[in-house]
Amino acid sequence: MRTVFDVSDPDTNAYALLTSVVVPRPIAWVTSVGSDGVGNLAPHSFFNVACARPPIVSFTSVGRKDTLRNVLATQHFVINLVSEQLADLANASSAPFDPEVDEADALGITLEPSELVPVPRVADSPVSIECRLHSSIKLGNSHLVLGDVLAITVSDDALVDGHPSMEALRPMSRLGRDEWGRPPEVVHLTRPEGP
Repeated sequence: MRTVFDVSDPDTNAYALLTSVVVPRPIAWVTSVGSDGVGNLAPHSFFNVACARPPIVSFTSVGRKDTLRNVLATQHFVINLVSEQLADLANASSAPFDPEVDEADALGITLEPSELVPVPRVADSPVSIECRLHSSIKLGNSHLVLGDVLAITVSDDALVDGHPSMEALRPMSRLGRDEWGRPPEVVHLTRPEGP
């Protein structure tokens, strides 16, 4: 037996269902700066790699939020990884701050200059992905943002043999409702070479 949720039924909350079953979702903790110079820091859990070559990442803004406004205005943003130690701050930055309030300042989150873009990164995040806006697509009540990756910075203590280590990164993820996922258990499966 299965319960069928018809998404055309106005009593069906497709968003709540999708965020509970498309799990775990990595978190793009996006720093951006508006045309007025005010910074913004907000987590977005609809985040992924969109293209391998050239490297392009994507995140979705549900609604027209400050992050989206800033990225469209200045053409740059930085995605910061939310490590386990940063989970409470990332969650706090999701509050509905007024547009003239810089979440990093309000929450005491230290930022530092990025390498190639005019947007700062979260100093304590072990990874930052510096992006220039590739394009944005409006989809219903959401906006898909695609970013050309210009640089990826990884804290030296998170690298093992030149590769980011899951044990060192300890990334958090989003699940359904108010649920967050701790760093996953890692298993190794060698990809088969052919049938």
